[in-house]
Formats: sequence, structure tokens, C-alpha cells
Amino acid sequence: MTGAPAIDVQGLTKRFGAKTVVDGFSIQVTRGQIHGFLGPNGSGKTTTIRMLCGLLVPDAGTGTCLGHDIVRESWAIKRQVGYMTQKFSLYEDLTIGENLDFVARLYALPDRKAQVKAALDRLGLAHRRDQLAGTLSGGWKQRLALAACILHGPKLLLLDEPTAGVDPKARREFWDEIHALAAEGMTVLVSTHYMDEAERCHRIAYLAYGKLLTVGSVPEVIAGAGLHSLAAEGEELGPVRRDLEGKPGVSMVAPFGSRLHVSGPDPVLLAQAVDPWRDQPGLRWQAVEPSLEDVFIHLMHQSRDNFAPGTATGGTA
Repeated sequence: MTGAPAIDVQGLTKRFGAKTVVDGFSIQVTRGQIHGFLGPNGSGKTTTIRMLCGLLVPDAGTGTCLGHDIVRESWAIKRQVGYMTQKFSLYEDLTIGENLDFVARLYALPDRKAQVKAALDRLGLAHRRDQLAGTLSGGWKQRLALAACILHGPKLLLLDEPTAGVDPKARREFWDEIHALAAEGMTVLVSTHYMDEAERCHRIAYLAYGKLLTVGSVPEVIAGAGLHSLAAEGEELGPVRRDLEGKPGVSMVAPFGSRLHVSGPDPVLLAQAVDPWRDQPGLRWQAVEPSLEDVFIHLMHQSRDNFAPGTATGGTA
């Protein structure tokens, strides 16, 4: 993880009509790093990814991706990037092998058959190479899409919610492969809504409606949020939740199975809000460390949807 950053951008801004979808975004991503992109739907994650790889031209801002200017040298960036979109985008009426051969032809890869075979073997697709892509389950489509993304040996892998809708085993195997690729020197930028996936990233960035709210390692992001959390355990948590929501000092109340997490930035106000319930029969309270999910819900509550009614049209609120 030495040398110039794989991604180094400042003040990226993108508008669609009167709405500012990405607002002054700046970030550095170290080479060989897995960097997570998190945030609610509509936060500008996909738009940012597309600006980084040259598919969209920013309205403002500067920066480089893999050492190339993101505006003037977008074609050079595209040749060195693998981009896995949210929606499966390969040909469903072609087989796995035919899809990969087509991608190899697009990149004019030398020794095409050997490289396709290597990708099939690496992703465990060799025994399915003659199966039509349209008949694959979500997990196998995911593997095929990843194989197509890394076929040309990119230096940067951009993954836009790559594991949405696949089972836990397939997600774990996918992430094992991502870590293997990063260990070989590939840089990975991945957007996800899964907290367990965020925790597998070297660093994470949280976007909310076009604005970057926080960036750092998972422990740094949790510590930087300044949250304090209490957990209640018991059978009758519904009344507790309804009473505490919206009280001074309480920024989040969320059930976790048989527990209720109550969080806020001020420990004194938080304790005062909870005090009436401390001696309630059947309830057990304890201080707990805020989770990454606690932090992200807290950050989401602090932000405002820039497409919500009444939002100023010049940019994000």
C-alpha cells in the first residue's frame, strides 16, 4: 500500500437538473485497499463511482484515478478498471464461457482462451462454462460478473452493491475472493448496505444525499460519531421503544432481537431519558459499545434527503 493513491479527488460535484446529487465529494484511496462506500439509497454512491471511472463528467471538482485525470484521461482509466454494476449486465442468452470470451475480445486480450480458462478456474465456474447465463442463480451470476470484471487484469475494481440478493454463503465466498484480489495488489471500491461487509473493508466512507459525512477505519468511524449506547433486554420492549423515540438526548432507538439499543451523543441526557424505565420489572439495562449500524442510523437521522419535498433546488440540504 505504497506510492500515489489509486483515487485522489477533491470537490467532485454532479447535478441533474436543479438537484445536486454529489456535492463537493473528496476522498483518497490507497492502492491495494478495500474501501467501502455506504449510505442510504439515493445518496450519490453510484454517481460518484461513475465519475471516478470516467462514465460521467463531473460538473465541478478535480482529481486522478490510477494516476490519470478523471476528466481529460477518462479513456485511460476505463482500460484499467473493472466495474460491476448493480444489475447483472452480461448476455443471458450466452453461456458463461461465451460471455467471458466476448469480454476478452472486447479488450483484445492476447492468448484469449487461456485467460478465459484461468478466470473460469479462479471463480469456480469451469464446470458450468456451457450453462446459459440466464439460468444461473444470483450467486452464480455474481461470480460470472466478477470473472468478467477481472478478466483483463484491472488495477481498480469498482463494485456497486455486488452482493444484493445473494445468500450468506455466496456473500462470504465473494468477499474471500475480494480480499485475495486486494492481497495481490488490486484496489477495490465497493458500495454496500451490509454492516458485516463494511466491517471487512480497510476503510469506509459514509455518504448521505450527496455529502460525505465521515471516512476512516471502522473503529475510527465509530469513535468519531461520539455516540453512547444503552441496551435493554426483556420481553416487553414495545412500550419502552415508543416512549423513548424522540425524547431529548435520544437519537436512535432500534430493536436487535430481544434487546433494544438506545443511543445518543450526550450521556447525561441519554441517562435521563432512560431513568424512568431502569427499575421496570423484567427489564435489564447495561451500557454497550455503539455498533457500526448504530452509527449509520445516527448519521442518517442527521442528514436530509435532497429530493424530499421542500428541499432547496440549488443543492443538498
